[in-house]
Amino acid sequence: MNKKTYQPLIIPKLQWETRTLTAVHGQLTAQPLEPGFGATLGNALRRTLLGGIEGSAVTAVIIKGVNNEFSVLPGVVEDAMQVVLNIKEIVVRNKTGQPGVMRLQVSGEAAATAGDIVADEHLEVVNKDHILGHVAAGGVLEIQFFVEPGRGYQAARWPVGQALQEDGRIYLDAMFSPVRQVSYEVQKARVGGNIDYDKLILTVQTDGTETPVDVVNYAVSVLRTQFENFLTSEEIPFNVISAVAVPEVAQEEPAPASLDYQGISIDLLLKPIDVLEFSVRAHNCLLNAGIGRIIDLVNLSEDELQKIKNFGRKSFEEVKEGLHQFGLSLGMNVDEAEVLKMQEKEDE
Repeated sequence: MNKKTYQPLIIPKLQWETRTLTAVHGQLTAQPLEPGFGATLGNALRRTLLGGIEGSAVTAVIIKGVNNEFSVLPGVVEDAMQVVLNIKEIVVRNKTGQPGVMRLQVSGEAAATAGDIVADEHLEVVNKDHILGHVAAGGVLEIQFFVEPGRGYQAARWPVGQALQEDGRIYLDAMFSPVRQVSYEVQKARVGGNIDYDKLILTVQTDGTETPVDVVNYAVSVLRTQFENFLTSEEIPFNVISAVAVPEVAQEEPAPASLDYQGISIDLLLKPIDVLEFSVRAHNCLLNAGIGRIIDLVNLSEDELQKIKNFGRKSFEEVKEGLHQFGLSLGMNVDEAEVLKMQEKEDE
């Protein structure tokens, strides 16, 4: 029985922006992607990064001298509620993924910081300069912290029907995710003479307990594991099929001379500005000014573009960057008559 022959998929190349890559910030570029895959993969990664990455946080505390978060702390400037809010901002790195305990004791006039915390061997406080409270002269602030691993957000787990705990424990809601912010942008990518492929730019910010590289790897592992359960029969080996076909995709024949104007594709110049995928605001401003094609846009000078009604600085930079992705710029002074004449010859 003959096996079905499948068409290959473009295999993207991944690259982290090394100039700006730090322990808390990273920008990953994946290109080229099949048309439409940029938004599909970008959204899946973003949602998984924000809600599916495991981390650790303080889920309960015992503050000596109080049994609820609405109490006044003797010898401490802040009340229990403010101290609890400050505790929620402690960033904890968990080396084993196991629960643990941390302790703090500050006496005398001083600012109690996260750096004063003594933690179990597998726990490490990252933001040591974070202030938890201010102890007055003669005062003492003594706290026991209970750290647990988890994913996403967890509401405070108060035992049902018990407003006050025998040990004075106060339960906290917790955000476990080490990912603080994720955004993605989809641009057009060129493969030979084809400009319809996608380029995905993923920007990730973490709290410092995990690097952007590690959390993206974790997110991809989560997605791959989940998607495997949707397979109802033998997996189609697209990676193998596509790997063989990659050289053929990259080695495209050069466009005929009649389709090239000063190194620019005539087909691209005559396309509507929609293919540049500007924001709604920038797109509408251009259309209202009668700029409907790419050739109309590249023939504008920077001054002319900035004078368009309601066209702000952000839109201006967006347009310049969008054109740059296609090897274009403002003020190119393209001769439209010559371009149309070349197109007519090609049509013949």
